[in-house]
Amino acid sequence: MARTDILPRMGLGTFRLKGQDAFDSVTSALKLGYRLIDTAQMYGNEEDVGRAIRESGIPREDIFVTTKVWWDRLRHDDLITSLEESNRKLGLEQVDLALVHWPSPNDEIPMAEYIGALNEARGKGLATRIGVSNFTIAQVDEALAAPGGDQLVTNQIEVHPFLANHKVVKHCQTQGLQVTGYMPLAVGKVMNEPVLNQIAADHDATPAQIALAWVLSRDIVVIPSSTKPSHQEANLEALNITLSGEEIERIGKLDVGERIANPDFAPAWDE
Repeated sequence: MARTDILPRMGLGTFRLKGQDAFDSVTSALKLGYRLIDTAQMYGNEEDVGRAIRESGIPREDIFVTTKVWWDRLRHDDLITSLEESNRKLGLEQVDLALVHWPSPNDEIPMAEYIGALNEARGKGLATRIGVSNFTIAQVDEALAAPGGDQLVTNQIEVHPFLANHKVVKHCQTQGLQVTGYMPLAVGKVMNEPVLNQIAADHDATPAQIALAWVLSRDIVVIPSSTKPSHQEANLEALNITLSGEEIERIGKLDVGERIANPDFAPAWDE
């Protein structure tokens, strides 16, 4: 069960980045010291992300690359084929981590089928490690119990001060899964939050840095997205901020269960 602490603490998210923007963002992030790059089939940017990685001059083994299988490719053979396609687009022999992006809507495809296929893809060398994303507590338990489920290393979920996601986070960590938090800045909403601004002033930091430091304080990997090198660098500096217990508690009170990523095919979320 010793699966924790596999991913770097901070990475670059690439959601909504396309073409040259994706290439430039990954290029600058790698120059600044980022070593975790997160992409997905649905983002439509695997070619650009892969080109930036290959042209960075950084040894492949020093970069942790995550991609995700979209929910319309979860049938056994299709899942494996889709990861072959992802590696081809990325120009890599294998990714470091392959995730199921969303659980199959309405359980149309049995979880045992796609978790098993994901582990089979790992066995074929398409991915070094495997995991899930947007899974509820019950779905995490079902996935862990499925054939190959013992190989899962993370559940990537939405986490920010307005959606603490305490129950899922605690459950995953108790089960030995690392939690990866996406949208840690709540698509910029953290910048105007008074409490975050007050704490930021005390640390000579930005509200974004404080939000990231808060997520990091919970042993959650963060993957903020940014196209500006100055913002990417500032985000990295959040790794050096230590919040007091009182500050962590104040930020925790901002949790109102505000979910940003909530498509119509999402599972029935835990409260």
